[in-house]
Amino acid sequence: MLLASFGAIAFSGKAIIVKLAYRYGVDAVTLIMFRMLFALPIFALMAWWASRGKPPLTRKDWLGVVWLGFTGYYLASFLDFAGLAYISASLERLILYLNPTLVLLLGLVFYRRRIAPLHLIGMGISYAGVALVFGHEIKLQGSEAAWGALLVFFSAISYALYLVYSGEMVKRLGSMRLVGLATSVACLCCLLQFVLLRPMSAAVVAPEVIWLSLLNATLCTAVPVLMVMMAIERIGASLAAQTGMIGPLSTILMGVVILGEPFTAWVAAGTVLVIAGIFVFTRAAR
Repeated sequence: MLLASFGAIAFSGKAIIVKLAYRYGVDAVTLIMFRMLFALPIFALMAWWASRGKPPLTRKDWLGVVWLGFTGYYLASFLDFAGLAYISASLERLILYLNPTLVLLLGLVFYRRRIAPLHLIGMGISYAGVALVFGHEIKLQGSEAAWGALLVFFSAISYALYLVYSGEMVKRLGSMRLVGLATSVACLCCLLQFVLLRPMSAAVVAPEVIWLSLLNATLCTAVPVLMVMMAIERIGASLAAQTGMIGPLSTILMGVVILGEPFTAWVAAGTVLVIAGIFVFTRAAR
């Protein structure tokens, strides 16, 4: 439970660090490049460690790893970083917290999986909470908030696609090996994106951006991945996922304390609805 809780809190700190880095005039392409540059050695080491004594990957396995790395980590991360330039960290975390509902909807589309009435109730409550916070934020920031929320929602869809398609590969390769390989692919995609879209002079940024990116790559990326994986081994995926409900709360708290984001009745009500809806949703899944 402690591993799952600390993992959820560390994951939620990513949005706070990104918002802090944006204050130094850096853009999403450059910022995610630094994050993945520092994270690459960690994930490459993870992939090597988990691959010891295992049979080599087939061509089909490598194609799957590249696809999952592109959708689940590169595309999802870049869209998330881009969206955070326009919306608050609180709204970003609430949108990403809808991920289980998107996995279910994709399962319905691709595999004709049944949706129980309790699933629909939980989804309705959660989306009502996000709509409440979004409606309040769009009044303050206008169309920029709508664009940022759309980018983050597409990020959640991209990661949901990863979760839907990764099931068989996790069974075949193991979770640590797959995560290490897929995230290494994502890191290379982010580095290539920077080389293609930005001049090398764009890598000259404020020292604060470097330190924040290093913190993001370690404490908010690699460390929580390991923590959550270790938690799942000890208490199971269902309980670890429910413990993850602490994530949105910690993001909101850090947003208020560190970023100075306003904590309004709209944010409080929306957060309660989202967490309650996902709780109902996960109970239906069980």
